[in-house]
Parts: sequence; structure tokens; C-alpha cells
Amino acid sequence: MPGISRRMLGHTLRALARDGLVTRTAYAEVPPRVEYELSDLGRSLARAVDHLVGWVQRHQDEIVRSRTHHDATG
Repeated sequence: MPGISRRMLGHTLRALARDGLVTRTAYAEVPPRVEYELSDLGRSLARAVDHLVGWVQRHQDEIVRSRTHHDATG
């Protein structure tokens, strides 16, 4: 992921695993390898986020108009 350090990515993935949103599989290889995958709980959250993103996309013009009006009359 561009713009994120390996340390921050690792910290975030461990937190997501702790919350049950991803599963972590470690392989005893040289070099060591770890894979992360969305859990069922993570997939259910992704669906909810997709709905929110869709709402924002459908209402983006209205939001921009409201912001413009607010800033102009502020």
C-alpha cells in the first residue's frame, strides 16, 4: 500500500485481526510469510461500508451544493 510504512501496516493488520475483522495465517517458511484475509465479520462490515460509499456517491452533488451555500452565507 503506497504511503504506509511496513510498521504501521503490521500494527493495523494486527488490530484488525484482534477485532476479528481479518484472519491471519502464518507459514513456517524461510523467509517467513503471513497472509491476511477478511473474516466473515470483516466481509459483513465491508458490505455496510459499500452501502455508505454508495450513499455518498449518490448524494455527492447535493453535499457539494450545501457546502458551497453554507460557505457563501456562513
